[in-house]
Amino acid sequence: MYDVLLVPLALVLFGVLAFKRWSAIIIGPLISLLLVVAADMPVFKSMLGPYMAGSAAYVKNFFLVFMVGALFGSIYEETRAAESIARAMSKVTKGKFTAPLIMVITGILTFGGISGFVVFFAIYPIAQELFKTANITRRLMPAAISAGCWTWSMSSPGTPAIQNIIPMRALGTSSMAAPVTGAIGGIAEFIMIFLWLEWRARKISASGEGFIPQAGYDMNAHSGHEAELPNPWVSMIPPVVILIAFNVFSMPVEGAVLLGTLLAIALLWKHAKGGIPTWVNILNKGGVNSCTAILNTALVVGFASIVRETAGFKAIISGLLNLDLPPLVFVAITVAIAAGAAGSASGGMGVAFDALKETYIGLGVNLQHVHRIAAIASGTLDTLPHQGAQITLLNICGQTHREAYWDIAVTQIIVPFLALVIVIPLMQMGMM
Repeated sequence: MYDVLLVPLALVLFGVLAFKRWSAIIIGPLISLLLVVAADMPVFKSMLGPYMAGSAAYVKNFFLVFMVGALFGSIYEETRAAESIARAMSKVTKGKFTAPLIMVITGILTFGGISGFVVFFAIYPIAQELFKTANITRRLMPAAISAGCWTWSMSSPGTPAIQNIIPMRALGTSSMAAPVTGAIGGIAEFIMIFLWLEWRARKISASGEGFIPQAGYDMNAHSGHEAELPNPWVSMIPPVVILIAFNVFSMPVEGAVLLGTLLAIALLWKHAKGGIPTWVNILNKGGVNSCTAILNTALVVGFASIVRETAGFKAIISGLLNLDLPPLVFVAITVAIAAGAAGSASGGMGVAFDALKETYIGLGVNLQHVHRIAAIASGTLDTLPHQGAQITLLNICGQTHREAYWDIAVTQIIVPFLALVIVIPLMQMGMM
């Protein structure tokens, strides 16, 4: 029992330090070290072995994905191409469905290959303006922004998101694995999140709570003249090319996003004032962002790798196997637990496949189904309060967990679990 309790206790401590705004670069190795000591594991052997092996393997396998994605995102942020797409879409609804619209915009941008972290910063100023115009409380803003990034857009068939890449490489499946059931799951998530955000916006507004500007935030400082924005149709070309190259021509995701990045440079060159020096700065920023993002994730993956080696984790997995759960339910639960331990969908999925790949294959179910269930399940418990991405977004939006986390939890924990409840029975009936 002591060994089993160590795992949730380590997660709680991880979450407390994350609340205190400790960096994942510090938390990852620190909590890993404490867990190693508490579990009576050999300290240096564990930290230099499983911890560093897990972290290094993640960097080795996915650095180029992070790199080209960050370069692409930096271009779309600095040239304001992401803003152009967002503003064009906001005109379609003419001030209606503001909170769901933000979810749609961020989902389209991330489905097109732009990093979720870049979308946070690019969309926040637009969200501020739209929420102010509609007089909607800002505490819905973090959920609206992140729900588009971390649900249907990362787990649906065809997305270039890393959560779709990991099972492809682990199982030998395609980006379109389980196309019908995967699409049903993505559409179900989209509809449920859309309805929840709209219902919450109306309910809160009816109570008399409206928009209150963030203290110290200058609305005019974060947006320029719309006339200076790139053409939204031109801005959409590189993301579309990425999706076609990735899904139609089966180009590796690194190559597809690199192709989109080169095309974006050509199409958006004039929108970065200053010529070559400005473009060098844009690419430098993207490169630095990629290193920061993957290091934050990799060092937490190292923590999850230590969790995997503990007697408590092995007891949990053994207990689940002994329950004789339906195979796809077992996949969903184990990936969700790993994502919760890592505080990361991609990190948790990587750990789950490293530890249980052969077990998943040995379950005797269609690997396309395993792929899609893992992708959806990775987006459940990763959104526990200690998740670094959510903490970053809350800070950007000037909100606290107490103010905004409930809507984040509904849209990004409860909704994906409900999607699994819909999709798993369809897969068990043989639907692809």
